[in-house]
Amino acid sequence: MVDAVYDSSTPPESVHRIHDEDAGLDGVIVLHSTRRGPAAGGCRLWRYADRAAMAGDAMRLAEGMTYKNAMAGLPLGGGKAVLNLPQGPFDRRKFFAAFGRAVAKLDGGYVTAEDVGTGVADMEAVRGETRHVAGLPPQGGRPGGDPSPWTARGVFLAMEEAARRQLGSELKGMRVAVQGLGHVGSALCGMLHQAGARLIVAEPRPGVAAEIAVRYDAEIMGRDAILDARCAIFVPCALGGVLDAEAVRRLRARIVCGAANNVLATPEDGDRLADRGILYAPDYVVNAGGIISVAGEYLGWDAVEVQARVEASGERLAAVLNHAAREGLAPHRAADALARARIGAPAAARMREAA
Repeated sequence: MVDAVYDSSTPPESVHRIHDEDAGLDGVIVLHSTRRGPAAGGCRLWRYADRAAMAGDAMRLAEGMTYKNAMAGLPLGGGKAVLNLPQGPFDRRKFFAAFGRAVAKLDGGYVTAEDVGTGVADMEAVRGETRHVAGLPPQGGRPGGDPSPWTARGVFLAMEEAARRQLGSELKGMRVAVQGLGHVGSALCGMLHQAGARLIVAEPRPGVAAEIAVRYDAEIMGRDAILDARCAIFVPCALGGVLDAEAVRRLRARIVCGAANNVLATPEDGDRLADRGILYAPDYVVNAGGIISVAGEYLGWDAVEVQARVEASGERLAAVLNHAAREGLAPHRAADALARARIGAPAAARMREAA
């Protein structure tokens, strides 16, 4: 689900329409903020109803990346590229080479990587046109490749922290409902199964759902029906906007903690979760593992540094929840307040944070 209307108190710094008729490319790159560094965020390939929907999704996602990168302590701003999936067959390498030229024109203002619908081979095509790209095959022990396992690891660690805090228990034996079995959702299912969780899964591709169900002894439900599942934790790993007022009313979980971006349809839906006593682990706090890997690759960190930062995912969530408790805020409001403070921090403070 994506929203055609974008509403924010912090509008983007710039919006760049990109188009290459010969390559079939039609999209938008949004630089939401460069206050902390280059605007970094993945490239999403999806089919949109119209350009307004495409631009609205890009702006929401770019703003989320600004907050995500700030809360992860990265010396990066927030940006996003959204490309409309062509209706018919297209030359994928040519398509992403054209996108790479569009990224190059921004002269380092935007750093791209994989997102929904894109992969390592696509980023290699982009790399042929610009150096401002990550998610490339790893070399010499450096970070690289598909960042989704890092995203899954960070969400898993945050989920452990949320379970201890909200339920006073480890994940073993808990019923956990995972909505969306893409790269991140599938990897997360493996981690949860290993931890002893009992899985419920939802995925529109029947073959993928069946494979995960067999591998991890999971129950299968429909994408919408899984909102009603009797479970301890609801794990949204598909597209955003899944928790609106009606979905929050139906939810039976005690915790929401997942990899999807922009899980809340509106900020008020986060308030509704808090009113119901459901612990919401803010999405951009818990799903930063992938962008940490991307940052490490782009900035020249080693794999040890990337791993250490991802392993701190539970600690970052704990800091947000502690702030929420002290200030009497819902977790998403506390995360927003902390992120805005970091985005407004002076350059010297930002460099100490990233060191």
